[in-house]
Amino acid sequence: MTVHQSVLELIGNTPIVKAQHLDTGLCELYLKLECTNPGGSIKDRIGLKMIDAAEKAGKIKSGDTLVEGTAGNTGIGLALVAQQKGYKLILVVPDKMSREKIFNLRAMGAEVILTRSDVAKGHPDYYQDMAERIANETPGAYFINQFGNPDNPAAHEEGTGPEIWQQMDGEMDAIVFGCGSSGTVTGLSRFFAKHGPKVELILADPVGSILTQYINEGVLSTKSGSWLVEGIGEDFLPSISDFTRVKKAYAISDKESFLAGRELLMKEGVLGGSSTGTLIAAALKYCKEQTTPKKVVVFVCDTGNKYLSKMYNDYWMLDNGFIERETHGDLRDLILRPYAQRDTVVVGPKDSLTVAYQRMKLYDVSQLPVMDGDKIVGIIDESDLLMHVYGDEPKFLQPVSEAMVSKLHMLDITASIESLLPVFDRGHVAIIVDDQKFMGLITRIDLLNYLRRRSQ
Repeated sequence: MTVHQSVLELIGNTPIVKAQHLDTGLCELYLKLECTNPGGSIKDRIGLKMIDAAEKAGKIKSGDTLVEGTAGNTGIGLALVAQQKGYKLILVVPDKMSREKIFNLRAMGAEVILTRSDVAKGHPDYYQDMAERIANETPGAYFINQFGNPDNPAAHEEGTGPEIWQQMDGEMDAIVFGCGSSGTVTGLSRFFAKHGPKVELILADPVGSILTQYINEGVLSTKSGSWLVEGIGEDFLPSISDFTRVKKAYAISDKESFLAGRELLMKEGVLGGSSTGTLIAAALKYCKEQTTPKKVVVFVCDTGNKYLSKMYNDYWMLDNGFIERETHGDLRDLILRPYAQRDTVVVGPKDSLTVAYQRMKLYDVSQLPVMDGDKIVGIIDESDLLMHVYGDEPKFLQPVSEAMVSKLHMLDITASIESLLPVFDRGHVAIIVDDQKFMGLITRIDLLNYLRRRSQ
């Protein structure tokens, strides 16, 4: 009988799977499934290493408070270890992180402090600077400092690198990785310098990060952009970083990253996160550039379960202009959830107001068309619902028909975009029809998203 005594024993020894359906040119592409770690990412390795090492050095003991700034996955790895070892954990997290990560962290008992994601290092609200300040102001707290902690790269030099080398029987030509804290690149660089000096190290980097230009041109920019991919890319060089052996870097856009991640799931059945998409896109570019066959390893950095509300959400992808659908040249192009595709969230006139409330909450919408068959007979929004039940909560059991607005002003699909403005000015949502056939709703945010996409 094989029984592990702790979930921490499951960290590492992740499998490698050969890609079978991606277009890899002359190369063979091998997927290192770090998503199978118990916390769902490669960062479990450094979470365990940094806490274990601090314990052995006598810097911390069970019951102490740990503080860290994290883009999410390091936080989950730390929370996993802290939970099992009896530490209090405070994490400072940029506000662009997925809701799934934040929910995960809080569910494991971590205190999560959200801060701005639109500021660079040196700003008091920058997540790393804020974390260090909180650690200094909290009596007895220990600042983990993944960006300056030598145990971060040590986890990969002593663990990840040897593991890959053994799994590949020393037969590999290149490895593709991302860089956040730089622990992975530094640790792997040290390992392969000793054991596989001919292995090419390839960096996958988000557009906006300073690392691609630094590696490919030797220029260290002081200006960075912004990107939606989580967990990788930098606006400075961490003190533990060593890029000397990195052969080439590929700058990958958010759109390329998200589409590559979705392609990985569609073709290989592997559900990876946003940074995985960046790495896959870069790995495929590298593979297609090769004129001789090579064996290439790439990380599936974390699980896509943490990004279901983003890169695997068609509506979010549409809103951000990362996927497109058929255009018509009329108001149908502004409808996010077309009724003809059964995407519109609706309610029936005989459904209870409780049902209407539950659907608004579940789908995060503020209004629902009331449909009798395929005919729209009314609309109900949060205000209608609130005014009807306030002071008389048993009315939640009444049918939607009691609270809905049945006198509807509709716009034909041929109407101008400008015709939406008076509707919004009255505080209403636009009901779009085609010869009295209901097509869907247009809200203020739908119009804003459309205008933003049109400006890109």
